[in-house]
Amino acid sequence: MYEYELHQIRSAELRQQAANERLAREAVRGARAARREQSRQAAEGEVHTGGPRRHLFARAS
Repeated sequence: MYEYELHQIRSAELRQQAANERLAREAVRGARAARREQSRQAAEGEVHTGGPRRHLFARAS
């Protein structure tokens, strides 16, 4: 009976550890998504106006 109780305790500890690791991965994934979204919104709001337009290629003579 003693071994069964130890097994139950160890099983509960492993389940809790797995739940904590899943929660940590979810937090990291959420932080990455938030950074990507913030970067995307910053890039959308960026407008280049008012300066001289530069050509990509030199003019042919």
